Amino acid sequence: MARGEEAHAAQAGLAGAGAGAGAGAGAQGTPADDAGSGEVLTEELLAVLLDSASPERYLDQLDAEERDLPDYLAELLEAHGRTRSEAIRASGVNATFGYQIFQGTRRPGRDTTLQLALGIGCTLRETQRLLRFADHGELWCKRRRDAIIMFCIEHGMSRAACDDELYRLGEQTLPAGR
Repeated sequence: MARGEEAHAAQAGLAGAGAGAGAGAGAQGTPADDAGSGEVLTEELLAVLLDSASPERYLDQLDAEERDLPDYLAELLEAHGRTRSEAIRASGVNATFGYQIFQGTRRPGRDTTLQLALGIGCTLRETQRLLRFADHGELWCKRRRDAIIMFCIEHGMSRAACDDELYRLGEQTLPAGR
């Protein structure tokens, strides 16, 4: 299929893209969206954007309701069968600050976002997407500390177990309390 045909096919699928279709490729250029989730892949959206006459025309065609961090956190809680209080307690984040993050009145730092991901029990893909929603760089396996955290997430470790691994390997642990 030629590039223009791909863009046209992706354009036709934009109407059914659903919420959050824009949360796509990671820093390494790999798609982070689930192919079976009904979301348009980032590569398809990129082809449509590049073939558009203007950014406004692309944005008009997108017609997708954007999710924000609190929406995605709520989705993760539901998917993992956890409550806010369980996730906050398991993450080690200060309770007041944690609830403010879930309500959207405060923005978490990168480490706090990672703590929440560990507290919820996120997969690596969910963690990468959560970091994007929180406007932080994704975990990168070429960084020693990030590689350890990625390993811990992939192996379903708790926040405390992840801290133990970070400490054991001489890396900064996740902050306590906040």
